[in-house]
Amino acid sequence: MSETPAPAESVEAEEIPPSRLEEEGDIAADYLEELLDIADIDGDIDIEIRKGRTYISIVQDEGDQSALRELVGQDGAGLDALQELTRLAVLTQTGHRSRLILDILEYRKGRSAQLQKIAADAAEQVKETGERVTLEPMSAYERKQVHDVVADLGLHSESDGEGSGRHVVVSAAV
Repeated sequence: MSETPAPAESVEAEEIPPSRLEEEGDIAADYLEELLDIADIDGDIDIEIRKGRTYISIVQDEGDQSALRELVGQDGAGLDALQELTRLAVLTQTGHRSRLILDILEYRKGRSAQLQKIAADAAEQVKETGERVTLEPMSAYERKQVHDVVADLGLHSESDGEGSGRHVVVSAAV
């Protein structure tokens, strides 16, 4: 009789050793420094490990920030693409899928504040009307932030749609 193999742990649930997170950060920083050098863009790279994730920030304290703003792109599309490329660079060198988060000029920090307001407003509307509220399409990372805020407010949310049209629907608690 053959045993059924245990399901593979999801990356979300996996406890990643701090040494691996530090290695991811170093690889990502090297990759991004080389990219910035090739593109002749000024920027400093900060690495932070928190909540089992590596956070990489590209900052620029002085001078013209327009080149870094262009890297962020419209609605963060360039930032999302660069984050995926950086994750691929880490995967290539380590053989491990990374969940690192890349931020440029604190775009994600500002967007996070916007998402909290969007989620709170949607929750308030659901409480007032009792009807479901459909939000704009957003990335998986942004949807996760909205789901967390909605859950903290005692309501239900789920992702709906496909591809770039995937969005959050907020409703009364189930």
